[in-house]
Amino acid sequence: MDPAHLPPALLLLGPTASGKTACALALATALPLEIISVDSAQVFRDMDIGTAKPTLAERTACPHHLIDVVSPEESYSAARFREDALARMTDITRRGRIPLLAGGTMLYFKALREGLSDLPQADAALRAAITADAAARGWPALHAELASIDPEAARRLHPTDAQRIQRALEIVRLTGAPLAASYARREMAPPPYRLLPIALAPAFRAELHQRIALRFDQMLVDGLVEELEQLRRGYRLGPDLPSMRCVGYRQAWDHLDGRTDATGLREAGIAATRQLAKRQITWMRQFRETWPDWQELDALRRDLPAAALALARRLLGD
Repeated sequence: MDPAHLPPALLLLGPTASGKTACALALATALPLEIISVDSAQVFRDMDIGTAKPTLAERTACPHHLIDVVSPEESYSAARFREDALARMTDITRRGRIPLLAGGTMLYFKALREGLSDLPQADAALRAAITADAAARGWPALHAELASIDPEAARRLHPTDAQRIQRALEIVRLTGAPLAASYARREMAPPPYRLLPIALAPAFRAELHQRIALRFDQMLVDGLVEELEQLRRGYRLGPDLPSMRCVGYRQAWDHLDGRTDATGLREAGIAATRQLAKRQITWMRQFRETWPDWQELDALRRDLPAAALALARRLLGD
């Protein structure tokens, strides 16, 4: 089908603290949209403060999808996101409305646009062995091991990025081949939509860092630590679960276990959030090089919601 005749879907992506929520609500107020969250942390129920979920009032003002999908005890994958997102997009389009996919999990955007690599299924026994090894030797040691057998994969990962190091080692051990070889076996299945990306890219990293610090401080005031205490009472959780590896919760877990004081929690949380933003911006640079319809706005401009709305109208031909 001619791409021009495909139904539209707006994509709003940017690093943490770039103003995505305010922009998404501005678009949804003026246009016939429903919002699909593209956030690997907001899928977890009862994790509200540390994931910066839209408030109940915001979710009442406009339909939101793929929030509170699974228990913090469960996992949620890019493959499942793609399946769930496409199903929601179909329903939204059938209602005569436009999907707006908004968030900062860049792997999910990539999966939606490009399809998924032919990667092996998770191996519970191997994953448990890797986790036990990490508990004994530390994730930097496993990162060094990955570097010895797949240097290219290791270069893309931070030495403490437990979730991705674990998955990379799992794939390499299962396939006996570098990670790039597995990703090369890609099943291209472009979605039946005209994807219209609007990227919120900060012109000055220092100002984004200030926003990140203010936002994390507000999460602490709002009760991030207390929220995690309640989660630990209500669910069977461990520090290696995907939900507890989310930025903010990982640092709060260390604090509750006595490894950091209040100052250490704040410093670690802000540093980890900055690293997350850096990775998100790197993803966006890669998208810019391969996405012909790519559009960017400075996330720090004072009229950002209005500018995003004007750009969305132009992209939609409204």
